[in-house]
Amino acid sequence: MERELPTCPVETTLLMISDKWKALILRDLLNGTMRFGELRRSVGNVSQKVLTSNLRQMERDGLVHRKVYAEVPPRVEYSLTETGKSLRPVINAMRDWGVSYQAIHGNQEHPAS
Repeated sequence: MERELPTCPVETTLLMISDKWKALILRDLLNGTMRFGELRRSVGNVSQKVLTSNLRQMERDGLVHRKVYAEVPPRVEYSLTETGKSLRPVINAMRDWGVSYQAIHGNQEHPAS
């Protein structure tokens, strides 16, 4: 059963990558296939439960491929699908914007909201 997507394309994109961890997972998998432990270390301070949940959602959405090897102990590798790889320009644009913002605002105190 296919999920109903928003009519707005920007909203659809945000639905796929709006979670902080999903964007970081994409960032790291753009460099190639990774095992779960490698991905957890590279993404940062994410719990195993949250990383697993995000990877499952991304697999369901067709962004990530999960390959299980019949070994003891089992080995699982994650990679981006072609759809996931197509997000490279979005992730690169986010990186470029962040670099520019940090250059301008990096050492300033943020006012309280």
